[in-house]
Amino acid sequence: MNFSFEQLLAFVSVCERQSFSKAAISLNKHRTTIGQVITNLEDQLAIELFERAGRSVIPTEDGKLLYLYAKQAVEQAKTFDKVALSLSYGGLESITIGYTSFIPHPALAQIRSKLLKDFPTMKVNFMVMTKDEVVKALHDGTVHVGLTISQGSKAIDSLDRTFLSYAKFKAFAHKDSHLAQLSEDEVLNGLKSSRQFVLRSLLDEGFGDSALYSPDYEVIEQLSLIIKFIREGLGWAFLPQSIMKSAYATESFAELKMKEFKLAPQIPVTLLCPHSKQIGNIKQSIIKALENFID
Repeated sequence: MNFSFEQLLAFVSVCERQSFSKAAISLNKHRTTIGQVITNLEDQLAIELFERAGRSVIPTEDGKLLYLYAKQAVEQAKTFDKVALSLSYGGLESITIGYTSFIPHPALAQIRSKLLKDFPTMKVNFMVMTKDEVVKALHDGTVHVGLTISQGSKAIDSLDRTFLSYAKFKAFAHKDSHLAQLSEDEVLNGLKSSRQFVLRSLLDEGFGDSALYSPDYEVIEQLSLIIKFIREGLGWAFLPQSIMKSAYATESFAELKMKEFKLAPQIPVTLLCPHSKQIGNIKQSIIKALENFID
């Protein structure tokens, strides 16, 4: 059987929105046109794809199964279109990198230095985003590269996903704090009874169980602000292990080691980007730049 891209696109859109009207709006088509496309596809397949219930349409079991394959075919066609289009373009004049807040600033600086070396005339913008914001921005073209958490990424889409590593977190406090003076047997109780600073992104992305030790905790938006608070001796925090590769941390930070050690956060980090010739070269530069920060 031969199916048109229009049929598959309409089928996927109706499945995801469970409405002919909403699917028609998303595809800039008339509702009756979408309804006829689906009816023709059902006749061609000789199976029922949807159960009609008033204005709602619910995929049948056969429809749910075929949706997975149709979605893959649609996304592959979109990828083909983007890659083919990118081949006719030259290098990018400007890119935007969306990153989750736990990415250490020295790692971002390393990325910028590497891109300056490899693409000296290209402008690079950095924006802090949640995982969902990164994915949305990549799809609408406002972000070109994303560095974010890969937890729970089950969606089928046209993005190029490269798993980098797990960002391992350790407990840190000021080297002159009372916590740094405790023995390994005493540290756990010390953490539970001391002020803890927690990155908001860890809570937003579902790592609260492993990120929270103390009932006396404060949620902070920016990694740089937590680092500043620790340097001032105001509390302790779980920070990426790679932060100790930075001079501004090693001068005043102490890692708090525990004998009874409950698991600290280990965050899977993924690089996301569209499939294109230009972005592919930039992606390789970024991966190279991050090698020293991946544990």
